[in-house]
Amino acid sequence: MKAGIVGLPNVGKSTLFNCLSNAKAQSANFPFCTIEPNIGVVNVPDPRLERLESLVQPEKVVPATVEIVDIAGLVRGASKGEGLGNQFLSNIRETDAILHVLRCFDNDNIVHVDGSVDPIRDKETIDLELQLKDLETVEKRLEKVSRAARTGNKEAIKEQEVLNKLQQGLSAATSVRALSISDDDRLTYVKTMQLLTDKPVLYLCNVDESSAVNGNAYVDQVRQVAESEQADVLVLAVSTEADINELDTYEERQLFLDDMGLSEPGAAKLIRAAYAMLNLHTYFTAGQKEVRAWTVPQGSTAPQAAGVIHTDFEKGFIRAEVISYADYDNYASEAKVKEAGKMRVEGKDYVVKDGDVMHFRFNV
Repeated sequence: MKAGIVGLPNVGKSTLFNCLSNAKAQSANFPFCTIEPNIGVVNVPDPRLERLESLVQPEKVVPATVEIVDIAGLVRGASKGEGLGNQFLSNIRETDAILHVLRCFDNDNIVHVDGSVDPIRDKETIDLELQLKDLETVEKRLEKVSRAARTGNKEAIKEQEVLNKLQQGLSAATSVRALSISDDDRLTYVKTMQLLTDKPVLYLCNVDESSAVNGNAYVDQVRQVAESEQADVLVLAVSTEADINELDTYEERQLFLDDMGLSEPGAAKLIRAAYAMLNLHTYFTAGQKEVRAWTVPQGSTAPQAAGVIHTDFEKGFIRAEVISYADYDNYASEAKVKEAGKMRVEGKDYVVKDGDVMHFRFNV
């Protein structure tokens, strides 16, 4: 699963990407510094994994990961190919969710592509370009479906109704994710088009160090707009996060955070938020050779979760032996969990819960 970092040029996207991943994307004070998208695989911070490691003491530990893509900055006219528009829109279409970076700080030494700081205007610039591209996609599809609808095809008539609703919304500058469309219609008619404004979005307010804890007036504006879209907002001092990353030891980094009044790096919060936004959660396997966090979509059954390890596990699934993380943490070993009668045997219909510690029995 992949989340794309988007925003206008020079708002801090590449600096953020460098904070999130071990890759070092180029970052500089001029537009279109990023041309080809940078891709990083980022570990999901999870204290439960650290606790399981301390209890089991395995030979190795493997965390869950999210793929983060740093995409070139977008400008007005991108939907018509301005700047790096076509490339930007192609790159974002391949992602599952959007991390939209908004500049929420004043600094005369860092140029703004539009000459002044206004996060709402910046947001609307990006939104409009994505909406225009989606409108183009919808109208092409509508032209084809309308011909079939005229012949009396019931399926085409139903799809035409949904497409008309999309066309009206996008023409009124409303993103697809904010339109009132049933879940069934979204799954049947909307998802297949991979519309840009249908992707879930997290607004990331890039602030100065003094605003890292409580935000500022710019952030308040963004929160107000995001609330109407039922989207989340995260506040992050990206430049300060970059400085923290340069420190050599964990103790130094923690002292820096303490001085700022933060309990953990904002990058960790962002990674977890992206993971949740993609409707993912984690189950664990725990043994002497390896303690590992496995990523599955929320709502996955036990056989589907087993299939993430190997397709044979899903094909030959017999049962799952399941311990809740809370019980594993409480009893401090698998043997003691069993003694207490807290290990459960679950079948094919079991829906995996976040934090389950699982063993799979299978036969191929």
